[in-house]
Amino acid sequence: MLQSYPAPFHWNNIIRSYTRLEAPNKALYIYVFMSRAGVLPDSYTFPIILKATCQCFAIEIGRQLHSLAIRIGLESNEFCESGFISLYSKVGELENARKLFDENGEKKLGSWNAIISGLSQGGRAMEVIDMFIKLKQCGLEPDGVTMVGVISACGSLGDLDLALQLHKCVFQAKSFEKSDILMLNSLIDMYGKCGRMDLAYNVFSRMDQRNVSSWTSMIVGYATNGHVNEALECFCCMREARVRPNHVTFVGVLSACVHGGKVQEGKHFFHIMKNVYQIVPQLPHYGCMVDLLGRAGLLEEAGEMIEGMPMKANVVVWGCLMGACEKFGNVKMGEWVAKHLLELEPWNDGVYVVLSNIYASRGSWEEVESIRRIMKNGKLSKIPGYSLSTASY
Repeated sequence: MLQSYPAPFHWNNIIRSYTRLEAPNKALYIYVFMSRAGVLPDSYTFPIILKATCQCFAIEIGRQLHSLAIRIGLESNEFCESGFISLYSKVGELENARKLFDENGEKKLGSWNAIISGLSQGGRAMEVIDMFIKLKQCGLEPDGVTMVGVISACGSLGDLDLALQLHKCVFQAKSFEKSDILMLNSLIDMYGKCGRMDLAYNVFSRMDQRNVSSWTSMIVGYATNGHVNEALECFCCMREARVRPNHVTFVGVLSACVHGGKVQEGKHFFHIMKNVYQIVPQLPHYGCMVDLLGRAGLLEEAGEMIEGMPMKANVVVWGCLMGACEKFGNVKMGEWVAKHLLELEPWNDGVYVVLSNIYASRGSWEEVESIRRIMKNGKLSKIPGYSLSTASY
């Protein structure tokens, strides 16, 4: 069919179909055949193929597409440009994304949204706020995509005053004829990170429709702010509403159990995650369980949890158990954990300090002196803590 109709339109439809099916490699495969057939991409091809490129982080193919777009004069097309900005942002090349954005003298909203989203996902929150102000100064009206990126950045700052201003922008903007669920979820997440779960609940309670992210944002927010019972009650309501939880939901639920010291509840939720919802536990889930068991003094059980993990534990998981060993003065377990931690981070002076504290709590002063000699010979020393007299964002 493609040989009979060589126009880009037909190729675009097939590439788009594979992209929507989250089969980016097949989409790229079709594009290669399109190039070999001598069919040049158009302004619709680039956004589609760039989406596939982002899905599989194929940055080198993205660079080739960028060169081709420049050669055929499509690099400044609104949809093409925003696609390239998103690609560079996705792979962490924020400077290239910013350079591409700055070079365009007539920026459309799509380009603004792409750079704001990219900077937000890259953790550069203050730059996002600065971009949002400049967008408004240019006379452009933000849309839902803009606000999601800005609201997400505000959440990472934890600035409540700014959060309230942005919430006002959401309801004042003319382009928002109806509430967007993604944007409202972002507001819930933002208020949770600002420590205002009352405001998060106000947004949540007024939503006409809620999805798994809505419930998860509430659960994670409650858990992060230490509202253990509210987090678990919210999870029960989520199940009653027949909304299927995902792996992030269970990170929030297990975190709540850690904060509340609810060992049996944590074990129960870990069990139903695996056996009721068939969600394969990931490293954060195991980390929560190790932390939960360790804080309860169940060190042997926590150690068995680590040994039974299908993946290698990272420093965070080992660190949770090391802290529990210090709390309960377990020398044998502490030595075992310290060995694994030093294999991962041989330069980490904190491991020696904690191990020394464990020995000291048991009166093993010879071992304490031995640890100090190791640190001295290895020129390791505890970095002293300090406080800033002023803080600014």
